[in-house]
Amino acid sequence: MTDLNTLTITGARAALDAGELTSVELTEALLSRIERTDPSVKAFLTITADAAREQARAADAGRGDPASGPLHGIPLAIKDVICTEGVRTTCGSRILENFTPPYSATVIERLRASGAVMLGKLNCDEFAMGSSTEASAYQTTGNPWDLSRVPGGSSGGSAAAVAAGLALGTLGTDTGGSIRQPAALCGVSGLKPTYGRVSRYGLIAYGSSLDQIGPMAWTAADLALMLQVIAGQDPRDGTSAAAPVPDYSAALSGDLRGLRVGVPGEYFVEGMEPGVERATREAIDALRDQGAEIVEVSLPYTKYALPTYYIIAPAEASANLARFDGVRYGPREPGDSMWDQIELTRGHRFGVEVRRRIMLGTYALSAGYYDAYYKRAQQVRTLIKRDFERAFTQVDLLAAPTSPTVAFPIGQRTDDPLAMYLSDVCTLPINLAGVPGLVVPCGFSESLPVGLQLIGRPFDEATLLRAGDAYQRVTDWHTRRPQL
Repeated sequence: MTDLNTLTITGARAALDAGELTSVELTEALLSRIERTDPSVKAFLTITADAAREQARAADAGRGDPASGPLHGIPLAIKDVICTEGVRTTCGSRILENFTPPYSATVIERLRASGAVMLGKLNCDEFAMGSSTEASAYQTTGNPWDLSRVPGGSSGGSAAAVAAGLALGTLGTDTGGSIRQPAALCGVSGLKPTYGRVSRYGLIAYGSSLDQIGPMAWTAADLALMLQVIAGQDPRDGTSAAAPVPDYSAALSGDLRGLRVGVPGEYFVEGMEPGVERATREAIDALRDQGAEIVEVSLPYTKYALPTYYIIAPAEASANLARFDGVRYGPREPGDSMWDQIELTRGHRFGVEVRRRIMLGTYALSAGYYDAYYKRAQQVRTLIKRDFERAFTQVDLLAAPTSPTVAFPIGQRTDDPLAMYLSDVCTLPINLAGVPGLVVPCGFSESLPVGLQLIGRPFDEATLLRAGDAYQRVTDWHTRRPQL
């Protein structure tokens, strides 16, 4: 058998079901890989080796149980903004460095009920605010294809863990591109589901109208298995939708005939690296070769997505992060009064990027500026959403670049917030509209991965996964592995 750390979830599941492999063997192989490789990659903040071994033994003992799920015995890892009972959850922030949740998020409960094994918690930009994972208070994760470059963000640890062979799949979160952009930069597959498709209960919120939990793995087929487990309405999350959850794996027909794929010209932005554009357009041509009809479409309000997002998301962050004051969670700085303690705790324990976004959001919500900024941004958000609605009357899905560049060097953009924010120019509109987005590897530029972004109708992840899987059946980009 091939090296166990290079297996896909579907490959590992087949080997487990055939009795060729045990979950204990697979888990031990990954824990060994983490011990050897993660000191250079720095994807993990917490490794739960003992719990993983116990869960793997339980999975092997329960193999064959009709109630076991599609992830039974599969080792996964979790972005450190998702609550895990009894396991430290930091959000990449010093303000939560010793926080151990007393409960697990719904997605964690569903993974455990399916029999998945949890290897640990993964690094991310602080409170998921960033595009490079350099805003983590603990460490900077390296891109496994070139450790001197960023893995993307904010789910950089989640993407790097898959690419480095440290986990077969991971969970990330996506507020403005935080699953799709790092998936593209690390050469793996990632899915941002429709807003409301996956419960946000137990996710420590950044932007409540934008955040969505989603899976990352090597293939669209792997993502289908993971989404099958975590999707569905949750009574503890009022924003989760009652939409039925289809059999995503059954949708993977390999057939794109009759599918209409729109290509929005606005996504090929000025300054896009030629190698990124070339790989993306070649991937679109491959969809045509498989029988899809390619249609040029326009999303004219795309150019307003960046400023709209950077009013709405910081405003929601300002409200959500008000609870972190040193009184109930995490360490507290000493002060002469309660207000001194709160001010010092927030000032010393929040990082630069989090403080910047809190200030931007508080300003946008303040008296005299609310109508001029926040209200207007919400109105433009509606126009962006209508762009997508009109496009989906003509086509079944959209195909576009994910990031205008490949992974950039660590430190290159840390002193230039605008350049960092522009990293997500191709992904932000999808969150504002609440529609699903899938990224699959589609080539290389300057020896670094490029990802194709597919965008779908609300709650039509099945069509996205069908298209992504069909593309991966005729290409081998998803089989490439970095040499660490």
